[in-house]
Amino acid sequence: MKAYVMIRIRAGEVKEVVAHLRKITGVKEAHMTFGPYDAVAVVETEDVAKLGQITASEIQPIPGVEQTLTCLAVDA
Repeated sequence: MKAYVMIRIRAGEVKEVVAHLRKITGVKEAHMTFGPYDAVAVVETEDVAKLGQITASEIQPIPGVEQTLTCLAVDA
């Protein structure tokens, strides 16, 4: 399962948060972005339960993270 986690980050902390994201198991890519979200993480897991665990226990608690939006990737 693949998902894109869009992340809003407190001003001045984007680089640190992206560096932290890149160290999380299951996060395949993490990038700073421009627009309504400050960063995006590409997460790959075996199921939705693991995705929820990574988001709630590893991404959201990072200092500077204010909000996340998880979008599941679907192959048509």
